[in-house]
Amino acid sequence: MEARFQIFLILLAALAGSALLARRVNVAPAILLLLAGIALAFVPGVPSLELPPELVLLLVLPPLIYSASVAMSWREFKFNLRPIILLAVGCVIFSAFAVAAATHYLIGLPWNSGFLLGAIVAPPDVVAPLAIARKLGLPRRILVVLEGEGLANDATALILYRFAVLAITTGTFSWSKASGTFAAIVACEVLFGAAVGWLSLRARHWARDPQVEITLSLITPYIAYWVPEHLGGSGVIATVACGLYMSWNGPLLISSATRLQGIFFWDLVIYLIEGLLFLLTGFQMRSLFEKSKAFPLDDILAATALVAVIIIVARFAWVFPATYLPRLWRRVRERDPSPPWQWVFVLAFTGVRGAVSLAAALALPFALPGGEAFPYRDLILFVSFGVIFITLIGLGLGLPLVVRWLGVAQAGRAEHVAELEAEIAARREALGAALESLDAITDDRELSDEVIKLLRARHETRANQLPDSLDPETNDVSAAGIDLTRELIAKERKFIHALLRDGKITDETRRRIERDLDLEEASLANREYRRIPL
Repeated sequence: MEARFQIFLILLAALAGSALLARRVNVAPAILLLLAGIALAFVPGVPSLELPPELVLLLVLPPLIYSASVAMSWREFKFNLRPIILLAVGCVIFSAFAVAAATHYLIGLPWNSGFLLGAIVAPPDVVAPLAIARKLGLPRRILVVLEGEGLANDATALILYRFAVLAITTGTFSWSKASGTFAAIVACEVLFGAAVGWLSLRARHWARDPQVEITLSLITPYIAYWVPEHLGGSGVIATVACGLYMSWNGPLLISSATRLQGIFFWDLVIYLIEGLLFLLTGFQMRSLFEKSKAFPLDDILAATALVAVIIIVARFAWVFPATYLPRLWRRVRERDPSPPWQWVFVLAFTGVRGAVSLAAALALPFALPGGEAFPYRDLILFVSFGVIFITLIGLGLGLPLVVRWLGVAQAGRAEHVAELEAEIAARREALGAALESLDAITDDRELSDEVIKLLRARHETRANQLPDSLDPETNDVSAAGIDLTRELIAKERKFIHALLRDGKITDETRRRIERDLDLEEASLANREYRRIPL
C-alpha cells in the first residue's frame, strides 16, 4: 500500500514537471506525459504498474465525457450534427473495416480479429488533439467538430468492439441484428441521459448548497454511464446527452456560488485525470515489452506500421468526401457553405488515438468460453499501443507545422477578434438592460438617493472598464487601467495582512475581505482584452 502511494506521488510530480516543461518547449503536455510514463516504467526499482481496463472504462471515462459535454455548446453541437455524426459514426465504422481488410489480406489476420483491432484503434482521442488545437488558435468550428466527434466516437467504437468480441467468443454474428441493436442503444441512451440530466438539475436546485450540488454533479456522470453500460449499452451516448442537457438548461438553475466552486473543482479533477491517464498509458510500455519477447519483433513492427498507416489514410479518404458530397444538395449548400480545403485537411490530420483504445485492448478476455486462449490478444494489445504512440507523437508534433503551412490559424485569429468584439457589445447591452430595469425599479419603489447613486455608480464603473474597441491604442488604455487596479488590490492585501499581524482584525475577517479581493481580481482577468492575436 505504501509503495503504491509513493508511485502515486511520483506520478503527480511527473505530471507537474511535464506540464512546466511543456510550457517551456511549447509542446503538447500529453506528448511529454506519455514519454515520461515510458521513461518511468523502465527506471530500476519502480514496480510494474498495470492499467486496469475498468479504471478507464468505468471510472475515468464518465467524468471526462461529461465535463466535455457540459462545456460544449448545444447550439453549436446541433448546427454541426451532420459532420459530427459522419465522423463519430461513419468514419469509425469505415476505419474499422479498412483495418480489418488490410490486416486480413496483408498479414493474414482472421476477419473477426481484424475487425476487433479496427474497432479498438478507430476512435480518435478527444483530449490530446484538442489541447494542441486550442493552443494553435484554430477556427472555432474545427474545434467544435473535433470535440463533438471525440464525445460520440467512443460510443460507436465500444459498441463495435462488443459486437466483435461476441462474434469471436460465440462464432456467430448477424449484421441485421447488430444494426437494430445499435439503433436501439442510441435512442434509449439519449432518452436516459436527458432524464438523468433533468433529475440531477432538479435535485441540485432543491439542495441549494454548493457542497451538496458539486457532490451531485460528480455522481451524475456515473449514473448516466453505469446503468446503460450494465444493461449492455456503451454508456457514452447517455453521458453525452446528460452533459448537453445540463449545458443548455443549467445556467438559470445553478447558483453563482456553486458555479464558481464547481468550475475550480472540475478543472482540477479533469486536469489530474487526463494527466495521470497519459502517464499510466506510458507505464504500460514495460509490461508490453516483457510480453513482446514471445513474438518476432519484425511482425509486431510491421503490423503496427500497417495499422497506423491505414487509419491515417482512411481518415483522409473519409473526411474529404464526407465534407463536400453532402453539399451537392442545394439545401445543405445554402445552409452551410463549403469550408476551405485547408480546414478539412487539418480536420483529417487530427486523428490522434488515446487511452480509451488501450483500455479497450486491455479489457479483452484472456480465454474463450471453451478455455482456449483468446486469439491474437497480445498482438492486438501491442499494435494498439504502437498506434497510440505513433499518432500522438507523429501527428501531435506535426499538427502545429501543418497549421502554419496551411495558414489556418489566421482565420482563427480573425474569428477570435470578432468574438471578443461581440462579447464587449453583449456586456454593454446587458449593462444597459440592467440600467433600464433600475429606472423601472426606481419608479415603482421608494428608494433613497444614496442607494440609487450607489447602484448607478456600480454600472458606470463596470461600463468604463470595457474598452470602446479592440484598436491597440484604445485597448492599451483599458489594459493600463486593469494593471493599475491589480496594483491597488495588491496594496489592499498587504494592508489587510498588516492589520491581521497587529491583531486589529481576526483571521475570519481577513478571509472574507480576501475573498472579495480574489473575486475582483478574477473578474479583471476575465475582462482582459490586451493579449489579442491581431
